[in-house]
Amino acid sequence: MTAGSAESSSVRGFTGGAFAENGYVVRDAEAGCALVVDPGACAVEQVAWLRETGDRLDAIVLTHAHLDHVEGVPAVRRAFPDVPILLHPADLALYRAVPQQGAAFGVDVEELPEPTDVLEAGATLRCGALAFRVREAPGHAPGHVVLVEEDRGYALTGDVIFLGSIGRTDLPGGDFHTLMASIREQILTLPDDMRLLPGHGPETTVGHERRHNPFLVPQYRGRFV
Repeated sequence: MTAGSAESSSVRGFTGGAFAENGYVVRDAEAGCALVVDPGACAVEQVAWLRETGDRLDAIVLTHAHLDHVEGVPAVRRAFPDVPILLHPADLALYRAVPQQGAAFGVDVEELPEPTDVLEAGATLRCGALAFRVREAPGHAPGHVVLVEEDRGYALTGDVIFLGSIGRTDLPGGDFHTLMASIREQILTLPDDMRLLPGHGPETTVGHERRHNPFLVPQYRGRFV
């Protein structure tokens, strides 16, 4: 199932599982390469689509390490053995605690392979002509990142911001004021027409959230008044 309208020549969204998590596949059809982002319960569908396109999978990229965004990593790894797994180091402890996360929600989770590569702020992830700038956006999770494709005008935002809402901060490692700072500095500094492709729910834009998000409307550029 496609997540919202997040489908174009370079990105396709998939939604699955009890948490209705959105995972994405970004691809450069001409170069024949792809990245899987946040393979949760939709991982089987992501893999099936990659089989259909015939693209080479260059990496699994994780915006953060909450259960619903990483539970499908083993399924992708079975289909594409040894593909790199990219995660911010501040979320490594959370990633290794996924079995405990699953127990808390009554979900059985396969053993996860260890991440192989580090996501760092300011780095650029490339797949053919696609270039994603990594922005650190903690608050929902300590090592949360946002992936921004400036030329194509969209950002993969994980659980930082949603249509009319923001990421929860009551889970381990969450902090409301840190999250609001991330939204001010890493989301509201993007162009108003930038598409935001979130980890749950339909896509939105920076401008729409700046004007209509109830967590942001009482603030000027996301600052408390």
